[in-house]
Amino acid sequence: MLAAGVLVIAESFLRFVFVGRGTPAPVAPPEGLVVSGFYRYTRNPMYVAVVSAIVGQALLFGSANLLAYAVLIWLLVSGFVLIYEEPVLRRKFGRSYDVYRENVPRWWPRSKPWRG
Repeated sequence: MLAAGVLVIAESFLRFVFVGRGTPAPVAPPEGLVVSGFYRYTRNPMYVAVVSAIVGQALLFGSANLLAYAVLIWLLVSGFVLIYEEPVLRRKFGRSYDVYRENVPRWWPRSKPWRG
């Protein structure tokens, strides 16, 4: 889980830079809506990957504290996505984001990639 999480984080970040022409950070967001790569399976692959990497560390080290930390991060990220990120994306990308949102789940990945 740890290695897979790191791989998804790196690939998704690079996709934001090269496809979206920006970063995942709100201070330098991408110019375009990124809906390729891991984003064809879930709308939030980086967040899912971060939590997966933390859970992987918890399992590797047998740490209940790390597992609790993963839950805390998941709750914080969920709130951020619902309160800030999704409304901003809807305003910025309009109907194209709505179509994407209707077809790609927020957290649990699709079994087949969305072809949009």
